[in-house]
Amino acid sequence: MHGARRAAVVRRGEARPAASPSPAAAAESAGVLGDITAALRKGHRKKVLEGVEAALAEGISAETVLNEGLVRGMQLLGDDFSAGRAFVPEMLVAARAMNAATERLKPLLAAGGKKSAGKICLGTVRGDMHDIGKNLVKIMMEGAGLEVVDLGVDVSAEQFVDTAVNEGCALIGCSAMLTTTMDEMRRVVELVRERGLAGKVKVMIGGAPTSREFCDSIGADCYTADAAQAAQAALALLAG
Repeated sequence: MHGARRAAVVRRGEARPAASPSPAAAAESAGVLGDITAALRKGHRKKVLEGVEAALAEGISAETVLNEGLVRGMQLLGDDFSAGRAFVPEMLVAARAMNAATERLKPLLAAGGKKSAGKICLGTVRGDMHDIGKNLVKIMMEGAGLEVVDLGVDVSAEQFVDTAVNEGCALIGCSAMLTTTMDEMRRVVELVRERGLAGKVKVMIGGAPTSREFCDSIGADCYTADAAQAAQAALALLAG
């Protein structure tokens, strides 16, 4: 739901926090989990998978491998993206490695009763065919343990809200890259209210033409200008 802009998460009614530099490689864990994190940040799919197998062989749980190896790696790469030290190609390569590793872990996580951190329906609004930013948000959200219903591009307000109701999503994520399509976000918020879902289904927005001021003006619950921060914003909204 975002392009290459980099900024902090801003929830409705909050002041924008000051940006701070992210930790680099020193923030990575030691041992095999650190190896997974480092390999993921570099997009080395084979090394990531080898690290996952090594961790499992050491008796480390699948959930720990996911959270302290894979998710940690994506979080650090997200910090790099926010600070301008990493770019879209690196994010996409790392995402492929992440997806391969999570496929390996899925049966183990299911057997261990790993639960979703929440469910969101995500899409680019009607009239807009851009999907790179939205896809980056999906990557970060799934990495954080969220279940994402990807509606794709050119999504109407009705589709967003109908999906939220039918799929049991407590959060709608709207992306726009064109100023001419931003008003569909307003319609999403209005439709949530019209259907009596305010407080039950929250709306977060993002994308190049959006801003905190626009978020406040339409009554959306959260604005983020950075795909790397969107997952944490979603987790906070779902928890609150």
